[in-house]
Amino acid sequence: MIFRLALLTTANRKARSARELVRGLVHTAHPLLVQIIPIRRCNIDCGYCNEYDKVSPPVPGDVLKRRIDKLATLGTSVVAFSGGEPMLHPDLDDLIRHIRARGMMAGLITNGYFLVPKRIQELNDAGLDFLQISIDNVEPDDVSKKSLRVLDRKLQDLKTFAAFDVNINSVLGGGIRNPEDARTINTRARQLGFSTSIGIIHDGSGRLKPLRAVERKVYDDVSAAINGASQVLKNLYSGIRSFQDNLADGKPNDWRCRAGARYLYVCEDGLVHYCSQQRGYPAVPLETYTIDDIRREFATPKPCAPYCTVGCVHRVSTMDFWRSPQEVGSLKSEVRSQKV
Repeated sequence: MIFRLALLTTANRKARSARELVRGLVHTAHPLLVQIIPIRRCNIDCGYCNEYDKVSPPVPGDVLKRRIDKLATLGTSVVAFSGGEPMLHPDLDDLIRHIRARGMMAGLITNGYFLVPKRIQELNDAGLDFLQISIDNVEPDDVSKKSLRVLDRKLQDLKTFAAFDVNINSVLGGGIRNPEDARTINTRARQLGFSTSIGIIHDGSGRLKPLRAVERKVYDDVSAAINGASQVLKNLYSGIRSFQDNLADGKPNDWRCRAGARYLYVCEDGLVHYCSQQRGYPAVPLETYTIDDIRREFATPKPCAPYCTVGCVHRVSTMDFWRSPQEVGSLKSEVRSQKV
C-alpha cells in the first residue's frame, strides 16, 4: 500500500512538473523558481557560506503566507525554502501546504540535520515535492559540518521514508579540502537511488576560483558518472550542468541570466533580489513586484553573469537561452546593471 502510494505521488509530481515545463515554454512573464528565506538563522556554520547568521528569528508564518500568495498571483511554478536552515522554522509544514494549496510546487534546501523518520513523514504529509542536500565532505572540519559521516543515517531514512524527490549535491572549490570526498559522496547517493549533482562553489566572499588539477579530475569523473546514470535518476539539479565546465577553469560563460524574472530570491525582509550572491539588486519589495518588473528583468543583462556559480539561476535560465536577447532598455535598468 505504501509503495503504491509512493508511485502515485511520483506520477502526480511528474505530471505537474511537465505541466509547468510546457507553461514555461509558452509564457515567459512568470517566475519558474522562487527561493524564499523563512529564517536566516542556521544551526551550523560553514566557512564558505555568506547566507546565514546565528540570531535571526523566523519570519512570522502569516507574513510568509502573504508572500506565497503574491508569488501565486505572479504565476510562479516552484517555491523553494532556503536559508539559513529552513527546517528551523516552526511553521514550515503549514507553509509547504500553503504553497501546494495555491497550485505551486514546493521545494526545500536543507543541511539535513533534522531529517529523522518522523520529520520526513511530516514533510510527506505536507506535500513536499523536492528536497536537496549539499554534502561537502566525508568527515566534518572547520570549513563545513555537512559531512557524509553525520548525514549518512539521514540519507538511509530518506531512502526508506521520503515520498518526495531527493537530490544530493557534492561540491568542489570554496576551501573544501579533500576533493576526493565529492566522488565518495556522489557514489553513495547514487547507491541509495537519489539523483546527484556536483557544484562549484564560491569562497566566503562570493568569488569564484578556478579548480586545481586534482579538483578538476574529480569534477570530470563525477560529471561523467552523473551523465552515465539512468535517466530515472536525473532531474533539474543533475540534468543541466554544462555551464560548470567553464567555471571549473575559471573561464566566463556567455549566457542570458533571467534572474529577477524566471528566478527570484526573496529575502527574510520580503525584498526581491537577483540571487543569494547579488542581494541588493533590484531589492524591490515583493508586495509591489509586478509583471512589468518581471519583463524588465527578463530583458536586463547582468554584469555578474559571466562568472556566476549559482546553479539554480543557470538552470531556470536555460529554458529561454534561445530567445529575447538582452539589452539595457532604460536608464533605470542601466544604472542598476552597472551597480551589480
